[in-house]
Amino acid sequence: MIGAQHVAVPGGPGPQVRLLDAHEAGLSDSGLRAWAREIGGSCGGAHVTRSYRFPYALVAWHVAPVGVDIERIELCTDAFAHLVCTPAEHRHAAASREPDRYLSSLWSSKEALTKALGEPLAYEPARLPSPLNWRGGVAGRWRATQLPLPTVVAHTAWLCWRMD
Repeated sequence: MIGAQHVAVPGGPGPQVRLLDAHEAGLSDSGLRAWAREIGGSCGGAHVTRSYRFPYALVAWHVAPVGVDIERIELCTDAFAHLVCTPAEHRHAAASREPDRYLSSLWSSKEALTKALGEPLAYEPARLPSPLNWRGGVAGRWRATQLPLPTVVAHTAWLCWRMD
């Protein structure tokens, strides 16, 4: 399928992930969203999640709860940092050599986690520690990883899932 590629999940078996490229497939934003919904509906996964950042979309599915997010790395203001960071994360962002990359990745990891938890709007980002800081990407039954997207420039993507 033109514009769709499998994304390898580091660490072995786990969720399945597809990266969709609207430019490569010749699609508009609405066409990309429809394509992602179609893949999500036909994959056969018990749990399916999607994320969009035109011209890209990610679709992930798994036998247990899963969340995925993709974000463009952009300029992040101090107000954004205060909105999304715990105090410790804010200190890490201030000390980072690439604060915009750190904050974008932090936000993406929290978005993926809240989707996996099932109620993304129920969590206050500044009170939710990021999976970016989980030792070895593990927190109890939960796993998290930054997805390798070698063909996508200036974006970050995260995947979180529960091991049953």
